[in-house]
Amino acid sequence: MVRRELRGAPYIETLAKMKGFTEGRSEDTPDELWQVEHPPVLTLGQAGRDEHLLDPGDLPVVRTERGGQVTYHGPGQVVVYTLIDIRRLGVHVKDTVCRLEQSLINTLNHFGLSAATRKPSAPGVYLPYQQGELAKIAAVGLKVSRGRVYHGVSLNVAMDLEPFSRINPCGYPGLVTVDMATMGCSQPWSIVAEKLSDQIEALFS
Repeated sequence: MVRRELRGAPYIETLAKMKGFTEGRSEDTPDELWQVEHPPVLTLGQAGRDEHLLDPGDLPVVRTERGGQVTYHGPGQVVVYTLIDIRRLGVHVKDTVCRLEQSLINTLNHFGLSAATRKPSAPGVYLPYQQGELAKIAAVGLKVSRGRVYHGVSLNVAMDLEPFSRINPCGYPGLVTVDMATMGCSQPWSIVAEKLSDQIEALFS
């Protein structure tokens, strides 16, 4: 897979490039992974409801066509956009989500956060937090067009988590959100981005 690092790229600009890449690719176009660290932005998925925007304040809000509800992207978060032809690989959408969740779990395990887990009926990856409560550390949101996936995954590494309190993360009121640093694991952004990309590539090779 071709990898590109786009740190600091604005969300709207990156979204347009993803759409253009997906619409213009052929059956022979190599899959790509885009590693991005966005400026602060709230994004609403295709079925996103305004009621989950509690107090966006000065944060820009962008409606998009990915699955899921509302989430936050900002500095200190690794976003990997997965521009993958799943039809060519013979992989179904549900299995694609499972593989991406597993790539996140494998990445967290690599860095010593071995309790990372899925949560039934709530896509993403979670860690036990206070009183055993599961807190979200990573999200998955995809769009499929003609058998090609875009959008992807986000993993909270070391970020200001306050903006998550302005929304119902992924549409779940009261959902606690954490990052790797909060859980006692401090790692450079680029190291985490590369390890996550390694895991994604391994599961879609």
